[in-house]
Amino acid sequence: MAATTAQPMGSLPSGLEICTTAPDIFYLPELVFGGLVWILVASTHVDPPNPLGWVMFVSVFCFVMTFLWMIIFAAGGHKNSSGWAAADFAYHGLAAFFYLSAGVDLAYITIQNKEDVFKTYQIDIAAVVFAFLATLHYFIHTILSSIRWKNF
Repeated sequence: MAATTAQPMGSLPSGLEICTTAPDIFYLPELVFGGLVWILVASTHVDPPNPLGWVMFVSVFCFVMTFLWMIIFAAGGHKNSSGWAAADFAYHGLAAFFYLSAGVDLAYITIQNKEDVFKTYQIDIAAVVFAFLATLHYFIHTILSSIRWKNF
């Protein structure tokens, strides 16, 4: 019989356990997909600046905050407090909402600019796909964080 290393849902992991426990296993995909959105949007001509500025804000803000959140959890700064479990749920819910709105904005702008340079259109399509993948990962993280918070 194999030994299980799963942590109960009523506690917060620290150290390398964040790479093996749900919902914290989603930190790395959130960083990868969010970073790709940031890179792809920044690599094209930002026109119109206002909606794409929102997309850039969301991707940079969520990338930095998720990285800091992951470092705090890895360092054990949460001290297994239920307040951190609630904050984890709130942050990832906000990030999912932000990425959903940014993905919709980016998709709309991409559709409006489909007659422009084809290479830019392809880059924008890739950014839209990665924005919705980031939204999905943040949403799943939110659901699992709410379950963990409820069981805390």
